[in-house]
Formats: sequence, C-alpha cells, structure tokens
Amino acid sequence: MREMLQIKPMMNRFVATLVVFLGLMLAGCASTPPGASYPKLVSHATIKADDTALGRHFAAEASKHAGASAFRIIPAGIDGFLLRMQIINAAERTLDVQYYIFHIDETGQLLTDAVLRAADRGVHVRLLVDDGDTISGDETIAMLAAHPSIEVRFFNPFAYRGHIELFRGLEFAFNASRLDYRMHNKLLVADNAIALVGGRNIGDEYFQIDPALQLADDDVFAAGPIIASLSAAFDQYWNSDMAIPAQALSTGSISEAALRERRAALTQHKQDQKADGMDFVTRIATGEPYHGIVTGNLPLVWATARLVYDSPDKKEVENGTMVGKLMRRPVAEVSAAVQSELLMVTPFLIPGKEGMKLFDDLRRRQVRVRILTNSLESTSEVSAQSGYMHYRVPMLESGIELYEIRRLLGNTKGSGETAAIAKAGNYSLHAKLFVFDRSKVFIGSMNFDQRSMHLNTEIGLIIDSPELAEQVAARFNAMTQPQNAYHVTLAADSAAATPELAWSTQENGQPVEYRTEPARSAWQRLKVHFMMLIPWEGEL
Repeated sequence: MREMLQIKPMMNRFVATLVVFLGLMLAGCASTPPGASYPKLVSHATIKADDTALGRHFAAEASKHAGASAFRIIPAGIDGFLLRMQIINAAERTLDVQYYIFHIDETGQLLTDAVLRAADRGVHVRLLVDDGDTISGDETIAMLAAHPSIEVRFFNPFAYRGHIELFRGLEFAFNASRLDYRMHNKLLVADNAIALVGGRNIGDEYFQIDPALQLADDDVFAAGPIIASLSAAFDQYWNSDMAIPAQALSTGSISEAALRERRAALTQHKQDQKADGMDFVTRIATGEPYHGIVTGNLPLVWATARLVYDSPDKKEVENGTMVGKLMRRPVAEVSAAVQSELLMVTPFLIPGKEGMKLFDDLRRRQVRVRILTNSLESTSEVSAQSGYMHYRVPMLESGIELYEIRRLLGNTKGSGETAAIAKAGNYSLHAKLFVFDRSKVFIGSMNFDQRSMHLNTEIGLIIDSPELAEQVAARFNAMTQPQNAYHVTLAADSAAATPELAWSTQENGQPVEYRTEPARSAWQRLKVHFMMLIPWEGEL
C-alpha cells in the first residue's frame, strides 16, 4: 500500500507534465512561432561613425581608400575567440550579436561574461540566437534579458523550452514545416563600426580548443562602408516576425535574482579555468589579435565587397509569396562567371541538380574545379556525408578534383589550430570558402548543400581581392597535401561493372592508397551506407 501511495503522486506529476507538453506542442503547431504576438520594439543600428572611437578611427582610414572596406581573414580558431572577446570589450555604444549556435561552455561562458560587463558600462546589446540546436545550459542566454541594457530574441523558437529530446522531437514531427526552417547566420557588429562575419558559431569546438572535436572555420574582420550593409542585414532579422523576445518564452527564469546567480557562476568559472591552466583571461588581456588589427601591425586588406544574404523570410521568397533575397543566386552567378579556376572549401557537399549543372558547365569550358570537403572519418555529420557520397562518382567523371580532409593531420599549416591540439586527431572542416579565378573570395555561413540553399538562412561576403584570394588558395594547397587529405579518384584498374573509388594519402612519409573508404570504424561505415538508402537529400 505504501508503494502504491508513492507511485500515485509520481504518476500524477508525469501526467501533468505530459498534459502541459501536449498543450505546448499543439500551440506550436502553427505557421507562426510561439510568442509572435508578444509586443516588441522595432529598432535599428543608428550609431554614426563619429560617435565612438572605433567609428572615428575606421572612418578616417576609409576616407583614404575611395569607398573600399577593410578586411582580414581569421583562420585560427583561438584567434576567433580572442578577437570576439576583445571586440566586445572595446565596444562603447552598441553590440549586435547573431548566431546559429551559442553554447555556454568554456568559451561561451567567457563571452557571456564579456557581454554582461559591456552592458554594465552602458553598451546596448541586441542578441539574436537561433533556437534549433540549443542544449541544456544554453538557457543562460535567456537570463541575460533581465539586464536593462540587453535584449534577447530567439529565431523561430520551439514551444517546448526543456531539453528532453523525445518532447522536442515530437514537437518537430508535428510542426516540421516551420521548425525545419533555421537561421544559420553568424555575425557580430560593434558600434556599427567593425564586424566579424563567417562560419564560426560560439562553442569550444568552433574555436578549436576541444580535443574531442575541432571544427576548423574562418571569420573575416571587416570595417569601413560594408558595415552599414551588415548592420542593415542584422536589423532585418532582429525586426522580423520570426525573432521572438526571450520574455515571450520565459518560464520564470528571466529575473534579476537569476541573473545575479548567473553572474556569480560566471565569476567562479573564470577563476576555475585560470586555476586549471586554461588561462584565457591572460591571453585576452594581451589585446592580440585585436590590438594588432586596429594599430595596423596586422595589416588589413582594403577592397570592394558585396554583402550577400538570405531574407529572414527566405521560405516565403523561395515559394514566390514574398519578394526578398536569396544569396545562392549571386554566389552562383559569380561561380558561373569563372574563367580558369574555382576552389571550394565546404564541410557538406550535396550539390543537387543546380550544383551539378554549375559544375558541368564549368568543366565543359575546361575550368579547373578543386574541392576540399570532409571525409567519412572526419565528418561531424554522418547524415550529410551520406548525401554527398551519391555525387562523388559523377563529379569525378566530369573532371572535378576532389579532396577529403583527414581527421588526423600530418601538418597543421593552414589548419587553424596548434600542433598540440591536432594530436587529438579529431579534426573536421566547418569552413565555407570559395576562390574565383584567384581574384575574388567568398567567405560566410553557406555550405554547398541543399539545406543551406533552400532551408537555412545564410550570410557572407564576396570580396574583390586577389590578395585575399591568394591567401585562401595557399591554405587550400596546404590542406590538400597528401599528409592532410585523401585525394579521391576513380580507381584506374578496377574491373568492377560500376566505378570504384580510391583514396590516396601519405602516412609516415610513405604514399598509401585505400580502396575501402577510410572511416573511424566499421560501424560508422555501415551506418552511412544505411543512411544512403533514405530519400532525404532535401534535408541535408
């Protein structure tokens, strides 16, 4: 009887939780996100160039360069983290922060603390984060909205605010047409004067300090006239119907008391990581690489550039019910105009009919096309790899030169990480870079896959700069060396009825060729071949 009395309250709590969840799920089954009716203010980036030290400095520099903007590519993961911290610390008036993922791990906590300290000194912060890939702990982002100088909005949020995967999966299943649409943009703008744009999210793996997974990516530092366009793009997302204030979704976690507790935890975290030997605080205090960029010790490249991005209502633009921007179109136009060489770095390569037509047209004109992507052993997304594997033979038959990065690098030049962290052997591409005829370069958030083309919103820059193009091409050449990558080819001596592949590389200084796909395990190889049977290319 006692056991029955104990079980009954447990069952009641479970039923109550289930009822609440079902109510949330049904509320979420709509074309608009939960909280869409919550009142919010429309705001815009209005800081003028002469209102801040950063603005005055770069306005004076830009006046010497006849309408060009300043750029510097940031290939090293740790520099991507340090530069974000230092930009946030330098901001005087405004910070606009937009990310697909903002994890509250080692680096995420330090960045969160920096944002709070910026707000304490009067900086107005607008923080926009996609709600598609949050994990337990990331709800700290919502708490920041309790600060009077910080506004937090979530793009296309789930109704269910917990982290039970079953509940989240069920909500997605009932409302996939809305929840499958995600904001993949990455952008940081300070004082409407300088910015970082590219492919890095916020998280230890994206800054290449996590031995378990190092996602190699790039940012580009920008200043000058292009910043007005970047700020305008942020404003469009911030004021869109899909951007929901954190307060509209709050379950009581947004309060001054909760924020005070979080401040204490962040302070303790800084002390703990210093005691553990991970002294990022001291490295941030050196001021590098930010100081070198601002003083000119790390030279900037001045060039004209074009901002390309998807409208926040991309889904409606795709189906023709709304006029807007689709960034794949200008990127495709520049790619199609290439005369001699196209270099491409993309972690996920699922070209579809559009992409294959582009490749075929280029090859018909004898344009050299070289692509670096992930191998099965290096990929962080086996599902995406299953979609890519359908295209390898057709691409190779058309004459494309195909390289797949290894998870254990033989040489770290161009990799964005130290030799020490590379020894962990969990390297994976996450960068999205195109080089057009060694004269222009694209850097941004867009993968060359169907999800980036049709389901996610993206942002990037096409920069007219032979100097930057040569920098990226040099890194491409370094990363495609035999000790770092597999050169994938059609097996010349195969007697099979269907084309077979060969993976050529170098191990211990000796050339090696594999006829079985390199993988982390036989299970991984089996899993990806099973996934190849699933007709889900449009989701990849």
